[in-house]
Amino acid sequence: MPAGRRIVTAPSEEMLVFIRPVSEEEATGAVADMYRRDREGWGFLPEFTEVFSHHPDAFAAWRQLIGAVQGPMDSRRFELATLAAARTLRSSYCTTAHGKRLADRWYDPDTVRMLVSDHHSAGLDETDVAIMDFSVKVATDATSVDAGDVDRLRTVGLTERDILDVVLAVAARCFFATVIESMAAGPDPELMDPLAPELREALLVGRRPS
Repeated sequence: MPAGRRIVTAPSEEMLVFIRPVSEEEATGAVADMYRRDREGWGFLPEFTEVFSHHPDAFAAWRQLIGAVQGPMDSRRFELATLAAARTLRSSYCTTAHGKRLADRWYDPDTVRMLVSDHHSAGLDETDVAIMDFSVKVATDATSVDAGDVDRLRTVGLTERDILDVVLAVAARCFFATVIESMAAGPDPELMDPLAPELREALLVGRRPS
């Protein structure tokens, strides 16, 4: 287990991992492949990968699903929908990861802070605001979505496929955030440390690092 991370068997207000992952030294087969691929891809071994170490087939299925969902979408639109869902689900891990991606590629830190606190005040155009509004509603209560919500997306230019893509992005985030947050996986230092303190604080929407 990496230095500084602890394992507990009871809930806490701190950022702790509730199950003991397979260590890199002990990993074999599919788990070793999973660890190697993510360490190479991220430059470190993410804590969310370790959470899935007892079920590498589920992690492989997740990678296939998120690739299928994300692949055809506009990258920035995918990130906005994902951030809206992660914020709504109070996933500090997902909000940090995708907020950092937005800050690295598309927006300045102050804008990303506004995307988290109040996306209506972040200077987005009508289409982006509608996508984030819809994403929040889907993540909050999918049964509350009505025909008017979908018609609004059509009005701002989304096709039927675009609308389904947004739903799939949010639904995928609900799955992933539920798994890692229930196991108390925390935003990795490698994600958090490069961020300005104000942005780092804004992205911690749920569990906080110990």
